[in-house]
Amino acid sequence: MVKIKLARIGKKKQPEYRIIVVEQGRDPWGTTNEIIGHFSPLMKESAITLKEERVKYWLGVGAQPTDTLRNMFIDKGLITGKKVRSITITKRRATAIAKKAANAPAA
Repeated sequence: MVKIKLARIGKKKQPEYRIIVVEQGRDPWGTTNEIIGHFSPLMKESAITLKEERVKYWLGVGAQPTDTLRNMFIDKGLITGKKVRSITITKRRATAIAKKAANAPAA
């Protein structure tokens, strides 16, 4: 399966990312199929540059973006649909939150 991922290329404390197309099990810093954009989160508008026709091509061929990239593509208008929550909560933390809520006094 082909995935569309972010690969970090920036210096220490100055992150910049490449948007790459790579096989699912491969290392994102190794050989990639194609670089289709860049993302710089430290700029005021969080600058995203994409080769939109190539993104549409890879999505049409069946490449699956990560949750973060899916949300970015929805913002850019390349994909329609709902945004996906890209942060997960571990079972341990979820049970701790549930216990805390159960012990809280009712107001």
